Amino acid sequence: MKKTQTKLRVRYGETDKMGIVYYGNYADYFEQGRTEWLRSLGFSYRYMEENNVHLPVINLNVDYKKPALYDDVITITTKLVKIPSVRIEFYYEIHNQDGMLLATGTTTLVFVNSTTGKLRKAPNYLLEKLKED
Repeated sequence: MKKTQTKLRVRYGETDKMGIVYYGNYADYFEQGRTEWLRSLGFSYRYMEENNVHLPVINLNVDYKKPALYDDVITITTKLVKIPSVRIEFYYEIHNQDGMLLATGTTTLVFVNSTTGKLRKAPNYLLEKLKED
C-alpha cells in the first residue's frame, strides 16, 4: 500500500520541562504525515474540502516506545492500511535521526459530505490515484 515519509524537527514548544515531546503532539505528527501522504498523490485536504469532502478522525491509537526529544529530527512513516471505502485507515511509525523507533500508531477517518454531514464513499479521484501505485 502507498506510504510516505515526512521529516520534522521537534520544536521547543512541543516539549515539556524535561525536553520530552508532550504525548498529545503525536496526534499532530500523525496529521502532518497524512497531509503529506495526500500531497504525494497530487492533492490536499484543501482540495478535498473544496470538493465537498471532510475527513474527521474517528479513532486514534498511539503506542509510545521511547521519547522524542527537543531538536530531534523525526521521520513519520505513514502507510495506508487498505483501499478505502467509507473509512480510510493509516498506520504510522515515528523514528528519530538515529533510526530508533519512538512510537507507532493508527488512525481511522471517515469520508463525510460536507454539505449534508452524511457518510459517503471515498472520492473517485482518490481511488484512481491509489490504483496507479
